[in-house]
Amino acid sequence: MKTRSDEYDVIVVGAGPAGSVAAQNAAADCDVLLVEKRQEIGSPVRCAEGVPLIETPFVFHTSFEKYVKPDKKWVASEVKGVCANAPDGTTVEVSGEMLGLDGPLGFILERKLFDRQLAKDAARAGAQVMVRTRATGLILEDGAVRGVKLNHLGEDFEAHAQVVIGADGIESQVGRWGGINTTLKLKDIESCAQYHMQNVEVKENTLDFYFGSNVPGGYAWVFPKGNGAGNIGLGVLGSKLNGKRPLDYLNDFVAQRFPGGKPVELVVGGFPVSDSLPTIVGDGLMLIGDAARHTEPVTGGGIMAALQSGTIAGVVASKAVRQKDASSKVLREYEDEWQSSFGKERKRMYKVKEFVVSLSDDEINKFFHAFTGIAAGELNLKGATRRLLGLDPRLLLKMRQLL
Repeated sequence: MKTRSDEYDVIVVGAGPAGSVAAQNAAADCDVLLVEKRQEIGSPVRCAEGVPLIETPFVFHTSFEKYVKPDKKWVASEVKGVCANAPDGTTVEVSGEMLGLDGPLGFILERKLFDRQLAKDAARAGAQVMVRTRATGLILEDGAVRGVKLNHLGEDFEAHAQVVIGADGIESQVGRWGGINTTLKLKDIESCAQYHMQNVEVKENTLDFYFGSNVPGGYAWVFPKGNGAGNIGLGVLGSKLNGKRPLDYLNDFVAQRFPGGKPVELVVGGFPVSDSLPTIVGDGLMLIGDAARHTEPVTGGGIMAALQSGTIAGVVASKAVRQKDASSKVLREYEDEWQSSFGKERKRMYKVKEFVVSLSDDEINKFFHAFTGIAAGELNLKGATRRLLGLDPRLLLKMRQLL
């Protein structure tokens, strides 16, 4: 076992998917330290655990398999269909068969096992992993980040590095310490609660989503995990909580739809549904994953963005170390590549999110009516526009910000 050092090339704060993937990619050529504040990587789970295997319009813009080879040890179930439910009970379903696919659309993961596997992969690549290690501040020299102040099992120490990567989630302190404004407005954060439940009647291999004013500014989800188990959760926009906790909304939802279900685990938390940060790099510093506000603004999904941003950041960090130049000018290659690969589409999706949040239950119902019986070739903005034109032209006027 490698002993602790005070000098590294790259330090990654946070061992979620983004941090572990960044550490793995940087460790190919660099001396890397990956730190995690919790004693157990992957726990508690703060995610509905779904990932896509295909690229589809509106939501999924890259494939999980591009970054990680699936392993049956951490795949709980396959996703073969998606069902969206309107307030009036109207449903719109999309299946792999409808899209002409033989295989699944995605997976439901066992995140505890998945996250640990990514951390193990980082360690195998050469990164040193330290749990129960909390970042307490950054080492700054002339405004540039040159390392991290850490506390491991009650002992304070400092570790220097050319590059520090902040992967410390929605509550990221690394970005703020480094001078990046990561403040979120209430309208740009979903406050969430989720039960893992047994004895629930759910559609096997189908993701169910529920929309409407009973989940203000967000949606509820039902993700099957096999053998009568599922993740039942919801996210409510922070600006629309109306004096209730997310758990209160969740209990109402469960009582209505799964009265016989037995909760065996509860997780609460939040995820950003914001526009992009003005910058995600500084001298010696990069932010990735939730810390960089990279979650998909409509769904709040963050695993794909974590894998993508972590991969890019790890490669760029390694390059900066080899060049012995970790200035923001060099590290901006990461930001530029992120923006070109997903950033522009993400800005559009933020506009979609703002539009969806503005809809009344009646307007949501009309949208679902327009999409009932939709064909695969119409799953795009042009198809939606054509169908809505014949149903309610006023909704098209409201959609003008997306066109």
